[in-house]
Amino acid sequence: MFHGSMVALVTPMHQDGSIDEPALAALVEWHIEQGTDAIIAMGTTGESATLDQKEHCHVIRFIVEQAAGRMPIIAGTGANSTTEAIELTRCAMEAGVDACLLVTPYYNKPTQEGLYLHHKAVAEAVPVPQILYNVPGRTACDMLPETVIRLADIPNIVGIKEATGDIERAKEILDACGDKIDLYSGDDATALDCILAGAKGDISVTANVAPKAMHEMCAAALAGDEATARQINEPLLGLHENLFLEANPIPVKWALTEMGKMQSGTRLPMTVLSDEFHAPLRQAMQAAKIVPS
Repeated sequence: MFHGSMVALVTPMHQDGSIDEPALAALVEWHIEQGTDAIIAMGTTGESATLDQKEHCHVIRFIVEQAAGRMPIIAGTGANSTTEAIELTRCAMEAGVDACLLVTPYYNKPTQEGLYLHHKAVAEAVPVPQILYNVPGRTACDMLPETVIRLADIPNIVGIKEATGDIERAKEILDACGDKIDLYSGDDATALDCILAGAKGDISVTANVAPKAMHEMCAAALAGDEATARQINEPLLGLHENLFLEANPIPVKWALTEMGKMQSGTRLPMTVLSDEFHAPLRQAMQAAKIVPS
C-alpha cells in the first residue's frame, strides 16, 4: 500500500515548547519537494509522548491539511491503553489520514495474547488501514513473528514497521505473511538490506535531514539496483549512526536547527543535544553534504 522513504517527521517547537506551525508547514512542503514518499505524523520522532491528546490530533490534522492530498500521511496513534489507542486512531481517521501506525503498548509489558487482542480491538473499532510497529528497544515489549502472523489475517492491518534491525526476523515475517501485509524497516542502518530482502520501504529518521537521498536510495533498492542503492547510502552511514547518539529525536532536532529548518525547542524530558555530540553529528552531516564542510 505504501512504499519508499517515509519520514518519521519531527514536530518543530518554539523555545517555550509550543508547536511551531509555520516551521511544520515548511517541513511538509520541503518533503514534498524533495520526493519523500510519505509522512509519518506524530510518531516517536514527532515527540508524541510529550503532546497531550488534543495537541496530538491537532498536529495530525495540520499535516493532513498542509499536504492536501499530495502525499500519503500516516498517523502515529499507538498507546499503552487500548482505549486511548482507539480514540487516537479514530481521531486520525476523521482527520483524513491514509493509515495509522500503532506502536506496541509500552511500559506495561503485555503478553503476546495481549498484543494480539490489543491490535485486533483497535482494528475492529476503527476501519482505517493500520500498520503495526515493533520497537522493543523503546517499549520493553517485543511483538514476536508468530503474533504478527496472526494479526496479518485482519483485513485492515496492512503492514508492520519492524525496528529491531534483525534482517532474519524480517525475512521470517515476509516468508510467513506473503502478500497479506507489507513490511517496512524501522532502522535506518539496516534499511537498505531490509528492502533488498523484500521490505517495501523505510520509516526513517535520517529522511528528516536527507530526504532526497533517502528517497533515491529506497527507490533504487526497491528496483533491485543494489549497486546504486549502496552508492547513495554510503555517505548517509554516519547519519544513520550519529542521529542516535542520544535518544531520538534529540539529535535530529539539533541537526535540523543547524540546517536552519526550525528552532531548537523540545519538551521535557527531552533536552537539546549535549555539547560533546555536536562535532560527530556535524561531521556526519558534512559527509552527507547536507551542510558545508
